[in-house]
Amino acid sequence: MTEQELQQLVEKLSLQYFGRRFRHRVKINRRMTTTGGRYHLTDHHLEINAHFLAPQYHEELLGIIKHELVHYHLHLAGRGFRHRDADFKLLLRHVGGLRYAPDIGLRHQQKAKYVYVCRKCGQKYFRVRKINVHRYSCGKCGAQLSLIKK
Repeated sequence: MTEQELQQLVEKLSLQYFGRRFRHRVKINRRMTTTGGRYHLTDHHLEINAHFLAPQYHEELLGIIKHELVHYHLHLAGRGFRHRDADFKLLLRHVGGLRYAPDIGLRHQQKAKYVYVCRKCGQKYFRVRKINVHRYSCGKCGAQLSLIKK
C-alpha cells in the first residue's frame, strides 16, 4: 500500500465512522516497532507503522487508523483525546478501534545473562542486568540470593 492509498483509506474511514473530513496528511513510518500509529498534536498528521500495511494485517490496520482518528477528531474538537480520558474511551469503543496495537513479532527479546537462586527455597530469577545480592532478597521467602550463572 502506498502513502496515497493510505491517505484515501484514512479519509474514507474518517467520513464513514466520524462523519467529518480528515484534512491533514498520513505518513508511513518504517521505523516503528512497538506502536501501530501516532497522532502528532502540533501539525495534526498521522503516522502509521509500515509493518501493518501488509495484506494479512488489514483488520488490525483498520483498528489502528480508527484509534488515531479518535485522537485526531477529539483533539480538534477540544475534548479529552488522551488514552485515560472518558471521551477517548467512549468514542474508541463506539467506532470499534483497537485499544492497543497487536504484537506481530517486531519486539526484540533480550536474553537473561544472570541467573540468581534463593539460598533457602531455591526460587530462580533470570535477569538481563546484574543485581546487588546484598540489597535484594527472594520475593517468595525473603532469604538471600546467590549468583549461579553469568
